[in-house]
Amino acid sequence: MVSLVPTIGSTISRLPFLPSFYFSFRALRTSKLPHRELTPTPSPLSSSSAVHSMSNSNSSKPIAENPSNLSDNLVILGIETSCDDTAAAVVRSNGEILSQVVSSQADLLARYGGVAPKMAEEAHAQVIDKVVQEALDKANVKELDLSAVAVTIGPGLSLCLRVGVQKARKIAGSFNLPMVGVHHMEAHALVARLTEQELQFPFMALLISGGHNLLILARDLGQYVQLGTTIDDAIGEAYDKTAKWLGLDLRRSGGPAVEELAREGDAESVKFSVPMKQHKDCNFSYAGLKTQVRLAIESRNVSTEIPISSASSEDRSSRADIAASFQRVAVLHLEERCERAVEWALKIEPSIKYLVVSGGVASNQYVRARLNQVVKKKGLELVCPPPSLCTDNGVMIAWTGIEHFRVGRFDPPPPADEAEDTILDLRPRWPLGEEYAEGKSEARSLKTARIHPSLTSMIQASLQQQS
Repeated sequence: MVSLVPTIGSTISRLPFLPSFYFSFRALRTSKLPHRELTPTPSPLSSSSAVHSMSNSNSSKPIAENPSNLSDNLVILGIETSCDDTAAAVVRSNGEILSQVVSSQADLLARYGGVAPKMAEEAHAQVIDKVVQEALDKANVKELDLSAVAVTIGPGLSLCLRVGVQKARKIAGSFNLPMVGVHHMEAHALVARLTEQELQFPFMALLISGGHNLLILARDLGQYVQLGTTIDDAIGEAYDKTAKWLGLDLRRSGGPAVEELAREGDAESVKFSVPMKQHKDCNFSYAGLKTQVRLAIESRNVSTEIPISSASSEDRSSRADIAASFQRVAVLHLEERCERAVEWALKIEPSIKYLVVSGGVASNQYVRARLNQVVKKKGLELVCPPPSLCTDNGVMIAWTGIEHFRVGRFDPPPPADEAEDTILDLRPRWPLGEEYAEGKSEARSLKTARIHPSLTSMIQASLQQQS
């Protein structure tokens, strides 16, 4: 979104310290209050590059102050286009999900063997209007009934993010609606507070998806400590590549396909090495495990050109063993990192009671079962949103918008006649919180860390077979 520089009023001194990736304005809009001309007050941390007036000659609804009067009766539209799903939802501040619509790009994923950014952008553009309108229709609300529009501005693919942000700004500008720019990974963590009302700060979160592995300590809204992250590939990427190499049906994405096949296999049959055993931190690495899987497939002469549906019983059994062995080690890596992260987090916030596991990979039942054992040993409780809210969705964006809107963190409406070439605030790479000092891993600056030392013998054996 465009950065905004309104006049700084005297209320600035009363604002709490906010993270630098949020704009904060002490202004709200509602049709229930008389029209007032207001000047929004930004957080002292807001950056600036342009000035826009809050007043809008084409506005349908006025702007008003005092969020406390309205925080229990908010209706927010959430829009999500960070990667390969076009999603929208309408959510009330009491937690009621009025609608949820997702348009999948599964066919594109199957065709290209993964996300193709330009193709994904075009797919978003083709369906964004329909998805948003369907979300409004299913919720039985009009744009005039909305309190604000929330939209993902990062992290993600910039081409895809742009589609969602442009749509959100068009709606917000036309109907004089405030906007909330949402951090995609924060939304994955906070959606658990929609489904579990007892979940209060502080809590821990493990966010696992195709593009991210992230362990955070959520101390308060907008205040996060990063305990661990991925130094190369995320677990979801490893699942997707393994599924592709095993000839599985990618239309349902790699994670579910691998998990289903793994149930048929022997998880101890292939001796994969657990990544980063030598690094006593909470960071993740899946590039080396991917290499191990590829070499195992080659050594067993599995023909990836033959889809699993056409494989012989012997070939299918071999693929199932690889899938099961991969999943065991991939999740064991999660377990080891989570155990250490819980220990670190309890030193910082001894009152922690919950570990939230969210993101697309959190839909995996094997992952949930294994991590539940970890948290029980540490005296915590595992909290997982329902599978439909683990994968990318508009509900989590709308809910995160509600959380921040309640405390006055949002942007004023954009101009109704905004130019098409307006520079948008898109954040493809956007850290969540500050990195914990003990979590800074030497491996993150070493290229050699991308390949696990234990791969040497496997590589040599593969080369000898080829010769």
